[in-house]
Amino acid sequence: MIRLRKFGIIFLAGLALTLPRQAGAISFYGDGQSQASAHNANEQDSFPALLVSDIHFDPFLDPAKARQLVSAPLSQWNAILSAPPSADQGQAVAELQQRCSGRGQDASYTLLQSSLQAMRTQAADAKFITVSGDLIAHSFFCKYTALVPGSKSGDYQAFVLNTLNFVLGELRSAFPGRPIYVALGNNDTACDDYRLDAGSDFLDEAGRIIALSLPASEQQAARRMFAQGGYYSSAMGTVMPGTRLIVINDLFLSPKYSTCAGKANATAGAEELAWLRNELSQLRKSGQKAWVMGHIPPGADPYSTAAKFKDICAKDAPEMFLASDDLADLLIEYADVIRLGIFAHSHMDEMRLLQPQNGDRETSDQHSVAVKILPSISPVDGNDPSFTIARIDPAAALLQDYEVIAASNLTGIAAAWSREYDYAQVYHQTQFSPAALKELISTFENDSSAKTAASQEYLRDYFVGDRSAELKPLWRPYVCTLANHTARAFAACVCSAGSDRLRSRVADSGDNGP
Repeated sequence: MIRLRKFGIIFLAGLALTLPRQAGAISFYGDGQSQASAHNANEQDSFPALLVSDIHFDPFLDPAKARQLVSAPLSQWNAILSAPPSADQGQAVAELQQRCSGRGQDASYTLLQSSLQAMRTQAADAKFITVSGDLIAHSFFCKYTALVPGSKSGDYQAFVLNTLNFVLGELRSAFPGRPIYVALGNNDTACDDYRLDAGSDFLDEAGRIIALSLPASEQQAARRMFAQGGYYSSAMGTVMPGTRLIVINDLFLSPKYSTCAGKANATAGAEELAWLRNELSQLRKSGQKAWVMGHIPPGADPYSTAAKFKDICAKDAPEMFLASDDLADLLIEYADVIRLGIFAHSHMDEMRLLQPQNGDRETSDQHSVAVKILPSISPVDGNDPSFTIARIDPAAALLQDYEVIAASNLTGIAAAWSREYDYAQVYHQTQFSPAALKELISTFENDSSAKTAASQEYLRDYFVGDRSAELKPLWRPYVCTLANHTARAFAACVCSAGSDRLRSRVADSGDNGP
């Protein structure tokens, strides 16, 4: 039996051996040379951008340094973190992990610096950077309170803000003068995971930090809006004229969300969706385009569905990433405005197509949104740390191509960073568009055994570092998540073949997912 580390599942059948990684690009749609020529032509009319997510920087990986960091100004953090490790570091980290139910280690200072150096080297000419949430480590509140007992809530909030400021400061230093667009993740809060107060002092100060990386003309308005709910929009300026990047805070839309006092607050999510509708409506009226970036993607959560023993075909409701379909439905409603959705949270390299769920797929690509789900810098699930370099068509505001750059190890120590794969080369598509995703997903849907080259490539690339043998048994229900964002559509897809069910057992009941 093989343990599926991301999904936390043990399948009861024997699994095939992991497929070896093929050298170079895979060609399965025709003449590779002509495809490469088209790819090079597209690059001449595009520019690069850097897409990063789920850094999950952990300043507590040398617990003895925690109090130094708490009391030191931010200007001294690099010196403290780069100093030789404490004598009992290994034992102290193990005890802290056990106390705080750690399922693995997030990004260390060494890994953070290694990734930044790789970004500087391989994306030196990036015109802008996106960070789609979860800048700080898992179990951050537990680790802080364990290492700094007796501290006040204001002290914790200050340390979270310092950590966010440190990570973004390192990015700003790596890419001086380049806009950095940042979304909050479920771990990036002032109280605990999935807990946040709208209109709080934390959001006001976090907005100040995040706005520093925006174009100067956008900073004041973005900070003012961010202080209300952790969301904002920004013009892309001369890089992509006529396009705005709308950054949402979908923590408010999660079924796990509560205020810092542990209470429900449906108003925060409703107000955000009303704001988002207004932003998109104004862009439609003015003939402008939009990218929308958040952290938690819409749709079914296959990990949690399996982990909770949900039998979808026996009418159990699947677990969903968000509390309702409202966000997905709103994005689809404004598909004529939105050119790309960027999300993360799963730590895996994925794609989604948000489309009408009425069964009419003949015209759905005209009313659909292409969504890229980004892999993580954090290796907490055993995945290789990675980031994405995109190529953008500025006139159309379209994602033409992207390549994933991955580290050779999980620690960042003497790590070599190299290309994992290139979307245009392996899938032979000239754009990451609704039409292209519709074609690819159709290929996956018609390949329930994952035998085609396209399916095998997706299996290899999904878990950066290639753990294809672990996803393959879940291939059929997983593919159902790609273009079925409602619970009803997902269930109908999963159960369209009677033998295809989410039959699984949980290997790690204590693993709480992203």
